[in-house]
Amino acid sequence: DPHGELRRLTPEQVRERFREATWDEALDAAAEGFRRALAATPARGRQSPVAGFGSAKGTNEEAYLFQKLVRTAFGTHNVDHCTRLCHASSVAALMEGLGSAVVTNPLRDVRHADFVLLIGANPAQNHPVGATWIKNAVKKGMKLVLADPRRTELARHSWKHLGFKSGTDVALLNAMLHTIVFEGLTDPAYIEAHTLDFAQLKAHLVDFSPEAMAPVCGIDAATLREVARAYATAKNAMILWGMGISQHTHGTDNARCLIALSLVTGQIGRPGTGLHPLRGQNNVQGASDAGLIPMVLPDYQKVSDPRTREKAERLWQLAPGTLGSEPGLTVVEIIDAAHRQEIRAMLIQGENPAMSDPDAAHAREALAGLSHLVVQDIFLTETASLADVVLPATAWPEKTGSVTNTDRCVQLGRKAVPAPGEARADAWITEQLARRLGLGWAYEVAADGTASADARTGIGAVFEEMRALMPSIAGLSWARLQRDGAVTYPVAHDDDPGQPVVFTDGFPTPSGRASLVGAVLTPPAEQPDAEFPMVLITGRQLEHWHTGSMTRRSGVLDALEPGPVVSLHPETAARLGLGAGDSAQVRSRRGEVSLPVRIDDGMPRNTAFIPFAYAEAAANLLTNPALDPVGKIAELKYCAVDVRPLTAMARDTARH
Repeated sequence: DPHGELRRLTPEQVRERFREATWDEALDAAAEGFRRALAATPARGRQSPVAGFGSAKGTNEEAYLFQKLVRTAFGTHNVDHCTRLCHASSVAALMEGLGSAVVTNPLRDVRHADFVLLIGANPAQNHPVGATWIKNAVKKGMKLVLADPRRTELARHSWKHLGFKSGTDVALLNAMLHTIVFEGLTDPAYIEAHTLDFAQLKAHLVDFSPEAMAPVCGIDAATLREVARAYATAKNAMILWGMGISQHTHGTDNARCLIALSLVTGQIGRPGTGLHPLRGQNNVQGASDAGLIPMVLPDYQKVSDPRTREKAERLWQLAPGTLGSEPGLTVVEIIDAAHRQEIRAMLIQGENPAMSDPDAAHAREALAGLSHLVVQDIFLTETASLADVVLPATAWPEKTGSVTNTDRCVQLGRKAVPAPGEARADAWITEQLARRLGLGWAYEVAADGTASADARTGIGAVFEEMRALMPSIAGLSWARLQRDGAVTYPVAHDDDPGQPVVFTDGFPTPSGRASLVGAVLTPPAEQPDAEFPMVLITGRQLEHWHTGSMTRRSGVLDALEPGPVVSLHPETAARLGLGAGDSAQVRSRRGEVSLPVRIDDGMPRNTAFIPFAYAEAAANLLTNPALDPVGKIAELKYCAVDVRPLTAMARDTARH
């Protein structure tokens, strides 16, 4: 109960709604269910009947073992995690353009920047420490441009706020690129030495003048030109972005524009420059690095590359040809396949797709229809409530392991407190399942989350295996990590101090150059119409994180933001006959929720904002599962809705 006391999962729970079980009984039941599913449909690859959702809230070692389990025990690359719902399109564009998906510069580099473009992100709510660094940099003279349909807190600190129309990011960014290219503000020497396809990009941008794009994006041409000139002529300029850029069906195109801005001006490869997609959960970077992605093995090595597969097969002691060459299904694709009963069993570690996935009613039906669902988590989440077997895991302070933050800094966390009851470390749970599924793993991970200095056993052995497969951390040994505590990769050898700024002299592509890719104007998949005349934006709050599975169990945080609200511009609310605190019904083509109104003059007109942390009015019951064709990310930041007062009749209907 999110409004009740802080209850952790302590005994293993096997669904007969629920009964307690011993660890052996629960693990045996979990493994037997997967064996049955695989025996009933012995296909491999994308056609495998089993899939896994790993976690970006655990350690690197846990993420690595999880993806290895799915790939080796279930014979499939059908493994994914929350990056598919936050920065998958950013990753796709960065891999395509730069040959790497990492941030180029640490977030602290804003102190070296003269200009920062912050677009589609609200750090004051989602990255408050980073927001403080940004505010401090502004005080020292840095020019901040906030580009976001909403006027959020950092607008008070910005030189310019570009409140563009939702879903028109490409129009705005291409207008900036047009200005820079056709006003001669590029860095020709950098373009010549370090990029490909500038001529094609220039030809593509001809039709995207600020005058042509101003009516599309809602920002006047003079302002677009002024901001573009300021970015291009700054000594050091940096771009930060969030899910307002990535969670669109054109999210990859949005990121392509940002990459092009950086490359054509040479604003990359130095302190205070570059590209930084602000990560969401605490270990999104590390979980992605560790291979919780269906298209790649650890370190973003493509599953389609035979040399990559052969290297993993040798390290994992698999027969040649064991790992398939076809990428697996992504998060939304897995849920769709489960809904069609093609996926029949799932292992979910520390994720809550019943709340986080778009069109949540569809996702819940898919999860409930599985023949076997196993969930590892620290609380009985909305997803765990649908499971056949629930395995109580440990939280971050209760185990030893590494995480990699948004700056590419690998950090060692040491166990600080004992776990409650019989909760066990996720890595231990994964190893025990692997043994029951015939893999013969012998890491000997400690059940209580402890780890020794000996790299031959336990978590240390897992980390050493990771770095044998991952060039980015090849020079970072378990012994060094224990000694230094935190090291920024890439780390090529034991004496390498780490490299906070990358791409200083080229890119990890076959040519050593970055590719410039033009972006076309593509509208959101679903447009407002007479029945659904408004736009819905979803996001987080400062007080509640992600789906609220942890923060809503904090009495202090829940007291600050005790319930869901829909934020509306005062003119929009007045037009709809709604005032602050009134109950409203918000309806889309997929579902409806009822919740109080919050008046916010920072909102765009005819737009609604709902945080997605509240089970009692889950925003993702409304959102559109339409996918970006490249990044396969859902359009969580844009869908058409109808907002109206909740009448007495509607209240009675909702009550029943």
